[in-house]
Amino acid sequence: MANRTAPAGPSYAAVFVDFENVYYFLKNHFHDPPDLNDYVLALVRKLRETLAQQGLDCLVLNAYADFERLATAPQGGLYLMGVSTRNVLGTHHKNAADMQLCIDALEVLYTRPDIGTFVLVAGDRDYIPLLQHLRRQARQVLVAGFREATSGDLLQNLGPQHFIDARELLPAATLALLEQRRSARPAAPAPAAVPTAAPPAEESSAFDPVRPLANADEQRCLAFMAAELQRLSQHRPVHELWLTPFLRRLTDEFPALPEYERRDLINALRTAGALRIEKREGEQYPFSVIVLNPQHPAVRAATAAPDA
Repeated sequence: MANRTAPAGPSYAAVFVDFENVYYFLKNHFHDPPDLNDYVLALVRKLRETLAQQGLDCLVLNAYADFERLATAPQGGLYLMGVSTRNVLGTHHKNAADMQLCIDALEVLYTRPDIGTFVLVAGDRDYIPLLQHLRRQARQVLVAGFREATSGDLLQNLGPQHFIDARELLPAATLALLEQRRSARPAAPAPAAVPTAAPPAEESSAFDPVRPLANADEQRCLAFMAAELQRLSQHRPVHELWLTPFLRRLTDEFPALPEYERRDLINALRTAGALRIEKREGEQYPFSVIVLNPQHPAVRAATAAPDA
């Protein structure tokens, strides 16, 4: 924390908030809590106070989202906090908020030499080129976000000393309430027919209890896994997928979803008993793999031969 208290250059900052990233993380991770706007506004307010304590005066504060798609309307609250809202229409191929944020950050970089610190409230790895460019221009760069929704590649590139954990920006009572809501979510019951039979394979006990998949995105993700296994098995049988390369491939299959929602799909399939994640020891570093449950009905359907 000490190396963030005395930023180099002018003590003025520009803050760019990927509002959609924060909003949908809280919505999905904590199961659509009530008063969602209040949580995001409290986070932004505390961030501004934290920067002020470090001697940084926020001259530019922008928030980006397709606000018309949000279930709530936070523009009024953001305006009263001095935050300018940039309404950008989302697309099915690329998050337009990301693109507009990067454009505005570069405009500030080249038109406001008095601003020495750039703060991004975002976590997607797509911001890495922007962060690298800002740092090459001798600007201090800070990133605030939830670790679960922040790309590991971005963190590695940025350095942990320049990362602000968004959990520290929420009041302790609020965070405890959200965590209680997350842990209190009842588990989906398993189908009645499944418990009547003993696990048919020795690995079955390592999977979570089987339940039907909840939505079309989970089915599509599982089908994509099965297709990847089939593609990789053209020359020799492959029974597992390396997790990190698969997540990169999943970006092409679900380009409209942020990284944490793609990871949530993997977790949903795991809690449905369709797969498990295993650690492997590599020559240099350990890695994780995805193993499908051959006894799960959805897995059997996804891996069945077309003419079966």
